[in-house]
Amino acid sequence: MIALVVAVTADQVELASDALWALGVVAVEERGSGDRVELWTSLGDDERVVAESVASFPAAWQWRLEHVDESVADTWREHAAPTWIDQDLVVVPAWLPRPAHTAAGVIALSIEPGSTFGLGDHPTTVLSLQAVRDAVSRRPGCNVLDVGCGSGVLAIGAVMFGAASAHGIDIAPASVAITTANAGANGVGRAVTVATTPLAQIDGTYDVVVANILAPTLIELAADLVRVLAPGGTVIVSGILEHRYGHVLDALVPLQMTSCLTRAGWVAVSLAQP
Repeated sequence: MIALVVAVTADQVELASDALWALGVVAVEERGSGDRVELWTSLGDDERVVAESVASFPAAWQWRLEHVDESVADTWREHAAPTWIDQDLVVVPAWLPRPAHTAAGVIALSIEPGSTFGLGDHPTTVLSLQAVRDAVSRRPGCNVLDVGCGSGVLAIGAVMFGAASAHGIDIAPASVAITTANAGANGVGRAVTVATTPLAQIDGTYDVVVANILAPTLIELAADLVRVLAPGGTVIVSGILEHRYGHVLDALVPLQMTSCLTRAGWVAVSLAQP
């Protein structure tokens, strides 16, 4: 297994950690103390993809790749727990049983993240799931596009909420197998598809388009996010910080914000055509 190690000054740890979470990591370990701290995590075993993912990091954030024992790297799984999105919606790590107190009518998503982003516990995932559920409830039987799908949490959730189909795309090759497996495990394998096709090459339009990725990437993809949105549809963007997302909304003009959810300093914004 390949670990990504990012070395930053102590005052940059929180900012760098947030950047890593938004990239799609499932855990971040801090090592060292004093003026310099190393953040250990994983973005998969494709070195080219990892390098492209961190290319926009500040030059002062020095990074490197390390080969590590996979059995040691997976110790975080011992501390994983179900994440409640709403009173009737929970994301459960695939190796854990469904919560014993779960009542009838509760939607439980079983997710194996592997080396992708999408265990369900990060604030942006929680917010995005809430926003997707609301959008799908307003348009039952819709089709959904999940840009940067990771482990497929949002695409799978969309179908379980009532969407007719969901298509996930991600630059990480690992996302294809992991999302496919998770969709099957949740009984929606026939309705969820996934590929590494770039957004610019996606044809057709979608009723709901969700992108839980970093602000610079959202801005880069903005024109295509607007292009693939069906008339009367909803675009949901997250992976952006509270009080620091105006530039993202500017890039998505002419779409206008219809709602904004906040959690732990992060936001998920829903937009629609005026």
